[in-house]
This record gives sequence, structure tokens and C-alpha cells, in this order.
Amino acid sequence: MSMNCAFLYSFKNEDEVGEAIREKIAEGWVKREDIFYCGKLWSTHFEPERVRPYLEKTLQALQLDYVDLYIIEMPMAFKPGDEFYPRDEYGNWLYHNSNLCATWEALEACKDAGLVKSLGVSNFNRRQLELILNKPGLKYKPVSNQIFDFSLTEEEMKSIEALNKDVRLVDLLL
Repeated sequence: MSMNCAFLYSFKNEDEVGEAIREKIAEGWVKREDIFYCGKLWSTHFEPERVRPYLEKTLQALQLDYVDLYIIEMPMAFKPGDEFYPRDEYGNWLYHNSNLCATWEALEACKDAGLVKSLGVSNFNRRQLELILNKPGLKYKPVSNQIFDFSLTEEEMKSIEALNKDVRLVDLLL
């Protein structure tokens, strides 16, 4: 069983998802090692001191000891804080200069602590990915670069799916 969730995308229902996981494990339907859970670091938590607490909040809500994959949701940062889409008084998004390498180091520390099994990124272009890959002292390479391209038709998605037997088409509900 594979779950790709984020606090934002799961409609803030990580508690309910965690409850369902625990219930099915307790009933013997599934074992934890049979579940692949992918969590996401949201863009208002890129400051290194915010990375682990945000992950721990997810783990607490899910009542899991670790996530299988934890990815940087997107390569641009918003103003740090708990507001998902911080905006100014005119409604403009408040972006923030961040150091993706420092964020990555904080993620590596989470992996070292056993809170995540693997690390990845999402929607990174080549330059952004190379920034991480060429980081001095890199401990762990990203294992994935999850790309969302909402312009693809279902037929195009299925042709991409056919290229790799291990990749399954996942319908996105928007």
C-alpha cells in the first residue's frame, strides 16, 4: 500500500489517515512494513530549524515512527510560519529567500535520526537538482524527483506509465 500525502493536500486530515492506518494494522489487515508513506515538507518550513518540528508534527498526527519517503514539496520558499500561503496586505504571495542546501542538510539529519527512510524532491529543475547533488558534504542523494505536469492527457500519462512496470498511474483528485 502506498500513500503520498501532505498536510495541505490531505485536507488537514493526517490524524484521520493515521487512525485508519493504526486501525488496519491492529485488525491484522496490513503490517507497517507493507505501507509506503510519502510525506512532504511544505514551503513555509524550509528554514533548517523548522524542518524537523514539521516532520515530527506529521509523525505525531499519523502516530508513525517514520515515513518511508520525505520530499521537499517544491523548490521555492514562502515566508516562514504556519500560514500555508502567506500574503501581504495586497494579496501577493510572500516568498522567502531560502538555502535549499541548508534545508537538505536538515532533512539529512532527520534521516540520520531514523525519522525518514529516504529523501526526495518535487518539481525541481535540473539546476535545482544539481544544487543538491553537488552540495559539499552530501550524505544522501534524492531518491526521487516527483514531477506534476497537469497538462498531460490521460493517454500521455498511460504511455509514460508503460515505460516502467514499477510506476503506476495515480489519478489526482483536484
